[in-house]
Amino acid sequence: MIVYLNGQYLPIEQAHISPMDRGFLYGDAVYEVIRVYHGTPFRLQAHFDRLCESLAKMRMDCYPTVLEDVPKRLLAENGLGGQEALVYLQVTRGAAPARHHFFPAPETKATIYGMAWKFTPNPVWLNPGMTVITLGDDRWARCDIKTTALVPNVLGNQAARDAGAHEGIYVRDGALTEGTLSNVWGVFEGEVRTPPLTNYILPGIKRQLTLDLCRANGIPVREAPIFAHELAQAEELFISSTPYDIAPIHQVDGRVMPAERPVTKRLMRLFADCVAKETGA
Repeated sequence: MIVYLNGQYLPIEQAHISPMDRGFLYGDAVYEVIRVYHGTPFRLQAHFDRLCESLAKMRMDCYPTVLEDVPKRLLAENGLGGQEALVYLQVTRGAAPARHHFFPAPETKATIYGMAWKFTPNPVWLNPGMTVITLGDDRWARCDIKTTALVPNVLGNQAARDAGAHEGIYVRDGALTEGTLSNVWGVFEGEVRTPPLTNYILPGIKRQLTLDLCRANGIPVREAPIFAHELAQAEELFISSTPYDIAPIHQVDGRVMPAERPVTKRLMRLFADCVAKETGA
């Protein structure tokens, strides 16, 4: 694998990062994951816009304009032209000469890293759909920042795997927030609903796209809380994320959802049309 590190493209075995790097020591870093369809990165500018927002919230004034050319170069370097892939980009606060909690000197250079790899979606995600469980939301209070400090998400996703599920959905104060790596949606009496953005929810790229698709195609949609006790009344449930796209939920906490999912299927078709239009996939 050829990766990008601080201006160089080199084999991953030759990519070395200082043990004093704050991304390594503290998780003091932000990242983006970009879906690639048939060799074309999807909604690349939206990902860079969110990266800028994360950097600003972290007070990391180092927008790496050089990264704008990195995804396509990584795809080419790794022979991923025309293929399904994922691109990962990460920016850390850099390596300081001493370990301390406060920010290092302003002249400390950010560490910028990127990689790309072939990605094959699991067909089960779409048919019969995702199996999910609900989890208590024990994460920190700035989930709106796409930071690499993901230990609660890792533990939550592993808890889902241990339960034989694909994904875990967090519940805070009785209301759903998001998945360990996805946004969550429900359909109630024909209306699509997703939790409103707060500091506990990441503004997903495909979350915004799903909202746009609903509004442009006459599908009733509302950003409003979904309470855990309402799940039994949901006509349909689905998730959206970079790897999952729009994926129906087949089972939640052991309860099988109705096999008919007309709203979700319509959104899946609209999403596929959007991808085809923007990427030629």
